[in-house]
Amino acid sequence: MRRALEVASGAVSATPGSDDVPIGAVVYGPDGRELATGRNERELTGDPTAHAEIVAMRRAAAVHGDGWHLDGCTLVVTLEPCTMCAGALVLARVNTLVFGAWEPKTGAVGSLWDVVRDRRLTHRPEVYAGVLESECAALLLDFFGRRR
Repeated sequence: MRRALEVASGAVSATPGSDDVPIGAVVYGPDGRELATGRNERELTGDPTAHAEIVAMRRAAAVHGDGWHLDGCTLVVTLEPCTMCAGALVLARVNTLVFGAWEPKTGAVGSLWDVVRDRRLTHRPEVYAGVLESECAALLLDFFGRRR
């Protein structure tokens, strides 16, 4: 999670004045090696799907060597994934999801919905929630506090 926080913090310093919310994601391979990182790039790229998780999974799939499957991989992200990201990580067959802060407005891993644990789906990743939650939340609170 500390690495995901670094990625998220880097987003703030790399693009001063950016409107992209500082969320960081890291995908680790089955052997624990870092495959890719991602941060929110919706404002930067004008791409509504450029959430940190999606960016990281796209990059990881390109280097993982198993096509779009991320079997055995772990996705670490600073904020609870939304429905799009939760659905994407299920479909990519990510083995483990680790997230920091809860997202009560759009969260899809227990807050509003629980996409990743839906028994109707053929793949359900293992989930570790609230890891370094206060640090992850503080980054977001600081970002939104500066915008107000």
